Amino acid sequence: MKVSVKIVSIISALAAMVFFALGVQAAPNDEIRLLVLGDSLAAGYGLAAPQSFTVKLQEALVARGNAVRVINAGVSGDTSAGGRARLDWVLADKPQAAIVELGANDGLRGLDVAAMRGNLAAILARFEAAGIKTLLAGMKAPPNYGGKYVTDYDAAFDSLARENKDVIFYPFFLDGVAATPDLNQPDGIHPNAKGVEIVVRNILPAVEQLLARVKASQANPAKAG
Repeated sequence: MKVSVKIVSIISALAAMVFFALGVQAAPNDEIRLLVLGDSLAAGYGLAAPQSFTVKLQEALVARGNAVRVINAGVSGDTSAGGRARLDWVLADKPQAAIVELGANDGLRGLDVAAMRGNLAAILARFEAAGIKTLLAGMKAPPNYGGKYVTDYDAAFDSLARENKDVIFYPFFLDGVAATPDLNQPDGIHPNAKGVEIVVRNILPAVEQLLARVKASQANPAKAG
């Protein structure tokens, strides 16, 4: 049975389109998936979505030429235990880098510092095992629980940073914003839109260092670590 030249041409054209489409889908994507595992500070509590930390961070990174997608895994009210419990869920997004912004609610509630440290250590270990480059954002405890609590709380973050040499440590997430009324919402805890911009500006160099580590590991997978 003869097949007309016209039909053959149509089939060939369709085959070429399918091949091209498959080729586009298979093309490598250099966009880095950056997870922000945190609490209300990451979630954008009290702010319009475009004013939230993750949105502003992505805008700032893209403006500086970074191919990145920031994933907001912030849950208002979350503690270090809550963040640890959500790891299976957040890892489903297959992030290549992560910012761990947890511990503020542990401090506000006066929760056990050793337990918080254990939760954060487990999160960092899980990310390391998954090959995820990580930045740990430190927090500061409120003074109302006494000097020993504050000292132990701060020391927990410092010791985690010392023990996890491959983790980038940013000592205080709210640096330059905490306790400044004009930069915070009426509750005095959560940054307002202006405060978020300062948080992003201050942490940006550390985040770009984190992305650089991802790019280096992609360029030299044998040396990744």
